[in-house]
Amino acid sequence: MLSRAAWSSVLRRGGLGTRGTHSPGGPARAQGKMSPYTNYFAQRSYPMPDEPFCTQLNAEQRALKEKEKGSWTQLSRAEKVALYRLQYHQTFAEMNRRSNEWKTVMGCVFFFIGLTALLIWWQRVYVFPEKPVTLTDEWKAQQLQRILDMKGNPVQGLASRWDYEKKEWRK
Repeated sequence: MLSRAAWSSVLRRGGLGTRGTHSPGGPARAQGKMSPYTNYFAQRSYPMPDEPFCTQLNAEQRALKEKEKGSWTQLSRAEKVALYRLQYHQTFAEMNRRSNEWKTVMGCVFFFIGLTALLIWWQRVYVFPEKPVTLTDEWKAQQLQRILDMKGNPVQGLASRWDYEKKEWRK
């Protein structure tokens, strides 16, 4: 934790509100704060925003913007990158970079599937009643034998397929 004096010196120097430089190949460190009500909107399908990314510039950035109005051969590579970062939030390579969000989504999906399976198992064990006796195999066999003994529906039904003399099903 920073002390109160350290925080005040950081805020006085503008350490939290200034933009850092971007090294090629590395991720952009977006330290500059955007105002909450901005019209900045850039994505692959709409790459040219109506408003620059950083609208509130500090003294260094204002000096760089003044230097931009002159010859661009006088600017170093780092200054050109810093000017780009003032105008745009991300490069096309950063916009097209794959994200690992699918891993989070699939993790959540599998978590909830597992939770649902656990809930169903718990209900089968502790909530649902026992199976009725009429669903046991012995009961079903006795019921079939009773229908055959009563000769139920002997013309076209179940009893018509039973051979009463051989005590087996007709082929």
